[in-house]
Amino acid sequence: MGSIPDPGELTELTRPSFDEFQRQTSLMTSCTLLWKELSDHFTSLEQDLQKKSEALKHKIQTLDNQTKSFPRFAQEARDPDYENPDGEVDDGDGSFMVLKSLCLTMESPECVDPAKFVIEAISEVFPVDKRGERSGEKGNDLGWACVLILESLIPVVVDPVIGKSRLLVTPSVKERAKEIAETWKKSLEERGGIENVKTPDVHTFLQHLVTFGIVKKDDVDLYRKLVVGSAWRKQMPKLAVSLGLG
Repeated sequence: MGSIPDPGELTELTRPSFDEFQRQTSLMTSCTLLWKELSDHFTSLEQDLQKKSEALKHKIQTLDNQTKSFPRFAQEARDPDYENPDGEVDDGDGSFMVLKSLCLTMESPECVDPAKFVIEAISEVFPVDKRGERSGEKGNDLGWACVLILESLIPVVVDPVIGKSRLLVTPSVKERAKEIAETWKKSLEERGGIENVKTPDVHTFLQHLVTFGIVKKDDVDLYRKLVVGSAWRKQMPKLAVSLGLG
């Protein structure tokens, strides 16, 4: 007959499974909380985008209403037999005022600027995480989200004719992007140097430089150290080339 197992021995055998269950439970809880935080963040972005979209629709409607009179102006300009009922020659002031109004409308601050919108969207976690104690491991996923947002901006700002050598970014937004990059570099010392910076932060910084076309030759050594420290990321070789390290 087989011997009866020692109860103490049975406890030792089952403990690892219980510990694994606790670990998995803790992991699921963390993932759930992280997903909720990420979902709330993107919900906020969606609401902001919706407001911008409504403002843009309003501007387009206004533009449509103002351009309805253009065919008449064009016909009058083409028709040599057109006679002004007042007996006066049209000096073009009317057309000029309409065009001026349209230009002012298109320059309105309420119009959506994709580059500016992206900077505002990631400002909560980059260049400095403003969430305080809520950051940590949960902030990694938001870091990767920032990278994706910055990557998605590139096709929007690249000149469709000239290509990547010319980015369609306003001077004010580009200057703001440079200030953000400088702020991030200054924060390196506060975080204990390059060795203590998390990979999502590094990736976001490098992608930020490439997206807004603000790579500096004087910082090539810094870029090289950052790329080497996160070389395991599959996007790093492509980023290295864009940074002038290839």
